[in-house]
Amino acid sequence: MRPRPPVKGRGIVSGTGLIVTCLMATFAALAFSLWSYTDRPGTGPDVLSAQTLRTSYGPLSALDQDFLVKVRLAGLWELPAGRQAQTKGTTPAVRTAGRHLVEGHRFLDERVRGVAARLNLALPDAPSDQQKQWLETLDAAQGAEYDRQFANILRLAHGRVFSVVAQVRASTRNSLVRDLADDANTTVLDHIKVLEATGYVDFDAVARDMATASTPPTAAPAPAAPPAPDPAFTLPPPTFRPPPEQ
Repeated sequence: MRPRPPVKGRGIVSGTGLIVTCLMATFAALAFSLWSYTDRPGTGPDVLSAQTLRTSYGPLSALDQDFLVKVRLAGLWELPAGRQAQTKGTTPAVRTAGRHLVEGHRFLDERVRGVAARLNLALPDAPSDQQKQWLETLDAAQGAEYDRQFANILRLAHGRVFSVVAQVRASTRNSLVRDLADDANTTVLDHIKVLEATGYVDFDAVARDMATASTPPTAAPAPAAPPAPDPAFTLPPPTFRPPPEQ
């Protein structure tokens, strides 16, 4: 008996079935790729956001723009706060911290204004209302109370900026912003260290602030027995070198 020949066009391994199967697999792979891309951190709405600006140095995201504004605002109130601490501070450690703030934010302010000019981004010319209140609080404080207010308000503010710098440095696709974030990271960490070296920072308040993301208080609570700065302790020098004056 002659064997029965196979029926053409029947089964998934036939010509037409194989083509259809391949097309369906390709469609599924494309759909999965698109889904995983839009769901991945850093590739979500901001990538296609209308706030993202195209520049010759790479995309300038909304987070990048906010970072530039924050660096500028920090200089607008921390520079005068640092100058004030150099004269009103009652301990060498507080006066030295003030000097670090002046040197660091003078350097960063020049850097951020240069970057913003190359990216055609407008920056503020005055501190925010909250920052003005912090300056008013420092203006009114005297003696050891001034030292405590200065150390705690500035330490809380720098702790917040530090986390923003890290987020921008990890995610930015703009080369100018990336370089500025490197400088900001070094400068802010230096300021955190010298503020803590004053001996007046309330670390419990810092932890609460970072946990609740509340605004730094205008009247920082005084520790029951603030530790006196170690007279043998030498504050580290700035970890950056500001550009020479023209």
